[in-house]
Amino acid sequence: MKRPLMLAAAALFDALRPFRLAALVLALTGCASIAPPTAPEPQRAIPVRAYRDAIELDGRLSVRYEQNGREQALHGSFTWAQTAQHAAVAILSPLGQTLATIDVAPGHSSLTQAGRAPRIAADVDALAADALGWPLPVAGLRDWLQGFATDAAGHRIVASPSANATTILTPEGWRIRYVSWQDDDPTAPHNHPKRIDLERSTVQAGDVSIRIVIDGWQVP
Repeated sequence: MKRPLMLAAAALFDALRPFRLAALVLALTGCASIAPPTAPEPQRAIPVRAYRDAIELDGRLSVRYEQNGREQALHGSFTWAQTAQHAAVAILSPLGQTLATIDVAPGHSSLTQAGRAPRIAADVDALAADALGWPLPVAGLRDWLQGFATDAAGHRIVASPSANATTILTPEGWRIRYVSWQDDDPTAPHNHPKRIDLERSTVQAGDVSIRIVIDGWQVP
């Protein structure tokens, strides 16, 4: 009885052999068609922007402040030239007339307004606020115009287009907002700020807002 069953099983095994071979071929073919996972493309490194001691800038300036309880506004243009030991700033009217010039050297600063004798002081920011009637943070702008700043916690910040409208609060109470850049690509070499907004609440001039738009940028 067992022998006929064994013979029948053997015959069935032989009959199914072609199907088993075909299944094996399909399985091997399927394995060969599956490509190995590809490694992700490495991200482009964002170049570190270098601080420059010597730069020359020109652009537009818009200031809002309070004087004797009334809102005041000033619109015009500016030029800025600095080296490691010196800075020269000129504020001009919309018609190109020079409203004020500021000269800064180590331990010494002077400010000259049209038709007035030069004023001299050791602290350029205090000098500017007293002469202009509104605070112009000349000392901080040496860094801020290039996208560098120190925040209220003492951390060094390097602003970048990759951070959408970077906002920094400084120890002096200025709120710096980098609104736009010369090149919106964060990996662009030597990228620089295009528009910077400054805000601060003061006793002297109330709520002060300064908008700076940099049009020209040169490295001497």
